[in-house]
Amino acid sequence: MDAVDRALLKELQRDATQAYAALGQAVGLSAGSAHERVRKLRESGVIRRTTIDVDPAAVGRGVLAFVLLSSDEWMGDAPTRQALEAVAEIQEAHVVAGSASILVKIRTGTTEQLQGVLRRLFGVDGVTGTQTIVVLETFFERPVDAGGD
Repeated sequence: MDAVDRALLKELQRDATQAYAALGQAVGLSAGSAHERVRKLRESGVIRRTTIDVDPAAVGRGVLAFVLLSSDEWMGDAPTRQALEAVAEIQEAHVVAGSASILVKIRTGTTEQLQGVLRRLFGVDGVTGTQTIVVLETFFERPVDAGGD
């Protein structure tokens, strides 16, 4: 990846709907060259997907919580992954180091729904406890910086 690829990624993160002509102009390439570079970034796995940014509150998912799952056994295997993937309210799940085994990001519409998700998490094999952090306000979220610095 070179500086032009990084500039393309930055532009695409800003607006992935722009035409290749505008994208190329923004980074000093022709539309065809921009298209070819984006294709290669997709094929190499640098660009994993193209999506839209939905306001969670606008679609009834305004409650955001991060939950640490404790266990007395290793939970970083496929059965845990599958059990967590089956909970639609979980947006992210990470195996972590420290006092907990797993960190999950949950979005629900109400705290009552969050409580229901927490109950279901106790049904996941190996989970012995949870620590929940409910977000009151999000100052900002950043996309991944592909700048290479």
